[in-house]
Formats: sequence, structure tokens, C-alpha cells
Amino acid sequence: MLVAAWLAVVGVFAGVCTLLARPGLIPSPNASPWRTILDRITRDRLALVGLAFLVTLYFAAAIAPWIAPYEYRVQLDIVELKHQAPTLAHPFGTDQYSRDVLSRVLHGARVSLSVALLSVLLAISIGTAYGGIAGFAGGRLDGIMMRLIDALLALPRILILIAVLALWGGVSLPALVILLGLTGWFGVSRLVRAQVLATRGQDFVVAARALGASPLRLFLRHVLPQAMSPVIVAATLGVGNVIMLEAGLSYLGIGVPQPRPSWGNIIQDGAEYISTQWWVTLFPGLAIVLTVMAFNVVGDALRDAMDPRQVDGR
Repeated sequence: MLVAAWLAVVGVFAGVCTLLARPGLIPSPNASPWRTILDRITRDRLALVGLAFLVTLYFAAAIAPWIAPYEYRVQLDIVELKHQAPTLAHPFGTDQYSRDVLSRVLHGARVSLSVALLSVLLAISIGTAYGGIAGFAGGRLDGIMMRLIDALLALPRILILIAVLALWGGVSLPALVILLGLTGWFGVSRLVRAQVLATRGQDFVVAARALGASPLRLFLRHVLPQAMSPVIVAATLGVGNVIMLEAGLSYLGIGVPQPRPSWGNIIQDGAEYISTQWWVTLFPGLAIVLTVMAFNVVGDALRDAMDPRQVDGR
């Protein structure tokens, strides 16, 4: 029933988006930039499928307590239901503690998607502010700030996270979100700086400065909005990357603490029995793969749609 409901939502969403993308509904050349971007995305069938999958997944995660067949931490029958293969009563089977894997995957989606989304929002906010200030200020301040970024980018993010989490011990979800956010903004700051450097010398910025606009108003109203396109694309692709990163950390036992499920620690639960009880690792693994693919497809479509060099119809 859950599979049928998901397919129905995907079909309706893709059908609506395809209807909007019909040639008769293409906006005129005088349409706003955001309408043009939306039109380009709705003409990308693969992006629509990816977007429909993500919308459905987030909706299912939001209502997981109401649609999950069982409580994610309840041991149903440690003797009779331990390591039960998929059945109608347990479509994804059960694990070594007789917990329902489908329920844990649904609740794990809440954790994995929330951690990824919140940490990316934090990283994007810090990176946008840092790169915008560096590019707008220029001169020696820009040089110092970018040399610091070069030093931080030289450190592998995964090694920083493993070292901090291993020394820290068990972490709460808010602490994990903050740590992932604080280590994920370095590349975004360089993107924003490059865009700000390209924008601050354009005619409309020079005209606003000549009309007496303050530096703060120039930065917030005229320069920074021009950097939002690459930031949006980076954020979309970044969510998929963080999902993989969080799953890896949780698999190692230093991410989301048990018994709260995330896709990574569900895979860890079944790693020891993967040759015989494959279902415990298969379904959360598929969830990770499909979700990351969907984010990458949508991110690629956004990047193409926001490229000013794109020409409609080509």
C-alpha cells in the first residue's frame, strides 16, 4: 500500500509538472528570471522525477510516526521475529532485535534528511556571509580571508569529522548538525566571492553607488542577490553529499547515536549479517542511493537552468 501511494504521488506530481511544461505554457521572453528558470526545470523530465521523489520522501519522513507500521525502537518478539525475511506484515523484514526495518527506515529518513538539510543551511549561511564580505571588501582583507580558506580546504573534511567525533565521544543531533555545518562552508565561500567580484564592478552597481547608496545597501540589495544562483545549486548538491557523509559517520558508530535510527546506523545493524540477512542493509542502502541520485539530478537541472548562457530550445 505504501509503494502504491508513493507511485501515485510521483505520477501526479510529474504529470502536473509536465503539463506546465507544454509549449503552449512556456513564458514569453519578457518573463521574470525565476519564471524562466522554473520553465527550464519543468521541461527536464528526469529532474521532475527526482523532484517528485524528494517531495514524496520528505512528506513520508514528516508523517513517519503516523504511517510507520510499528514503533522504531520496539522489539516485537525477540525469539519468533528475529531476523525475519520480508513478508506482508514486515515488507522490509526485521533486524537482529526483532525491530521492523521499514519503520526504522521511515524514522531514519526523518533523521538523515533533517541533519543534512539543517547542516547545509548553516554551511550556506556562513559561506555566503564570509565569501560576500571577502569579495566586496577586496584588497588585503580579501587576501587574508582567502588564504585562511585555502588552509581549511587543504584539510580533508572527513578526517576532521572523524577526529573530532572520536575525541568528543557521543554527540547529540544538534551538535552533529553544527559540526557538519561548520566544516562544510569553505567551498561555498569561494563560489560567492567569485560571483561578488564579478558583480561589484557592473554598471548597475556603479550607478547605485553614484546615486549615494551606502556600502551596506550596495552589498545587500545589489551585489549579494546576484550570487544566489550558484549558492542554491551548491546547497542542493550539498544535501546529497551530507547524507552520504552522515551515513558513513553513523555506520562507524560516531554519528547519530543508537537507538535513534538513521540510514547509516541501520546499515551498521545489519553489516555483520549481510550474507544471510541482506534485507537489513539493502533497504536503507537503496534509500541513500536513490536520495543522493535525486538530489544530484535536481542540482544538475538547477545549474543548467540558472546558467545565463542557456538558450531556450537548445
